[in-house]
Amino acid sequence: MAKLDWFISFENLRELRRLCHWGPLIALGVIIICSIVAVLDSILWYWPLDSPGGSLNFLTLINWTVMILYNYFNAMFIGPGFVPLGWRPENAQDCRFLQYCKVCEGYKAPRSHHCRKCNRCVMKMDHHCPWINNCCGHRNHSSFTLFLLLAPLGCIHASYIFIMTMYTQLYNRISFGWNSVKIDMSLTRRDPAPIVPFGISAFAVTLFALGLALGTTIAVGMLFCIQMKVILRNKTSIESWIEEKAKDRIQYYQTGETFIFPYDLGSRWRNFRQVFTGSGAPEGDGIEWRLREGCHRYTLTVEQLKQKADKRVRSVRYRAVEDFSGACCPLTKGIRTFFTTPCTEEPRMKLQNGDLVLATRGLKHWMYGDKIFEGDLPPGKWLDCYLLL
Repeated sequence: MAKLDWFISFENLRELRRLCHWGPLIALGVIIICSIVAVLDSILWYWPLDSPGGSLNFLTLINWTVMILYNYFNAMFIGPGFVPLGWRPENAQDCRFLQYCKVCEGYKAPRSHHCRKCNRCVMKMDHHCPWINNCCGHRNHSSFTLFLLLAPLGCIHASYIFIMTMYTQLYNRISFGWNSVKIDMSLTRRDPAPIVPFGISAFAVTLFALGLALGTTIAVGMLFCIQMKVILRNKTSIESWIEEKAKDRIQYYQTGETFIFPYDLGSRWRNFRQVFTGSGAPEGDGIEWRLREGCHRYTLTVEQLKQKADKRVRSVRYRAVEDFSGACCPLTKGIRTFFTTPCTEEPRMKLQNGDLVLATRGLKHWMYGDKIFEGDLPPGKWLDCYLLL
């Protein structure tokens, strides 16, 4: 029992390390600033003990904060769910329909993808979110989406409080003369004096919190719309991208195939219930999935194998001519290289002079690919390059 307790404590401490990242620090900072300022401003504007409306306003504000933090930490610490290490299908013949993950030393279950940041194969992976420092996937998709819904709603309420507080406080401090308008921030007409003084610093903090709240409402609200769009189609962001590439592949090669996404159950409500259930846990175990009528359980994975084979055909082989440390912002490679670095958290490849790389796609200044060895591919033309991503 003591060993088990130690293991649980160790796991909990390891999960708490997710907070030590710029994403959660910024997200929690915005939540805390907006919540504290909104509470203090609501006391100035609509004192909760004076009327039922003030009490309702104050309790609603606290409720927003609690629900936002609850779903945020659920999305972060529950996680997306990972495919067991070394997983393989019960029927050995089904392995030919699946991709093999060298890192996890097992096959990728349907709808799963390997995350380089988490270093695991994630069940029904949607994306790796830096704001929760974790992947959004099978187990935490509902909590993550609820967070995206509640955060803008809470910010809208907080913004209203900020605006009303500034309006009422400034109105009480404005005096009109024949030729001038004066604002005395030290004057208050409220009797008794307010518990929280509203001076120039309080006005500046409220204005700053209003900017954070409005920005969060727009940015997070757009993410919520994107998530609901894919949920109602029973897809993930990655699967939407795979479906688009399937259409492009079929059109490019004129194969005459018809790709049908196998997990869209044909009803938005049924698709919605795959993620949001009465129990709070998503439907299914993350390995087996309900399918659209007429589809095979490996329809999507077979399409992924076809796209992977097509990517290998289109890939370009390169040979590095300079060493590269794999730094996120390579200062030693010149100002131009530094300022054209992609703004992503994807790992940079450490290279030495003469290393071989198979680039699968590229941007204007950077490329994406994998390091390979001389014997991995047949002889061919190698192009020299300086930096690879």
